[in-house]
Parts: sequence; structure tokens; C-alpha cells
Amino acid sequence: MDIKLELVAVPVTDVDRAKAFYEQVGFRADHDVTVSEEIRFVQLTPPGSACSIALGKGLTRMAPGSLDNMQVVVADIEEAYADLQGRGVEVSEIEDLPWGSFVRFSDPDGNRWAVQQTTPRTAAPGR
Repeated sequence: MDIKLELVAVPVTDVDRAKAFYEQVGFRADHDVTVSEEIRFVQLTPPGSACSIALGKGLTRMAPGSLDNMQVVVADIEEAYADLQGRGVEVSEIEDLPWGSFVRFSDPDGNRWAVQQTTPRTAAPGR
């Protein structure tokens, strides 16, 4: 039996502001549906990902900003760093650890993200 992770709720205070931020990061807006005064569902997908995030109203009990260390994986951390900076996203410097190289960023509510290259840059051939 396969079990696929396809959607993760991200708790935010301002849905429009969060949607604009994640589009700035490069996520594609797939859905934006207001179901009722209590429920709005916005789905965004990172490029190349089979898993999406959901922002909205009435979707989760988590406090805005409480999501910590959501992680996405890229093939080239230096390219990801340059791309995010080029999009105007405030990112950390690249951090090299034994299990990968990382940059980190937070959304306007403080939900924290890690972008990982699974092979540390220091382990790459020629370095």
C-alpha cells in the first residue's frame, strides 16, 4: 500500500498576504476557493513537487506561525539561494552540515522553512 503526502496546512493570519509571499517564493497557485464566510481554501505547489500546501481560513487549529522547519529539497543549493534572493525572499546564508546544505526562510507569519541539498556542498567532487 502506498501512502502519499499530498497536502500540508500552513497556519497564517492574512491569507492574501501569505498567498502573495508563497507565489513570490515560486509556488504555483492551484486553487483559491471561498466556500463560506468561515472557510477559504488556497492550495499552492512548489515547482516539481507532488505535495502542496494549503492556506486559508477554517483549515487548521494550529496557531499562525507555529509551523517549524518545513523542508523542501533541491538539487543545487547555490542555485536555490540565488533564485530566492532574486525573488526578493530574505534567506539565510548557506549552511553546510554533514547531512546536507541548507538555506532557511520564514513567511510573514513566522512559519519556518528549510531548503536542503541532500549532498553537502563540501562532499561534492572537486571541493
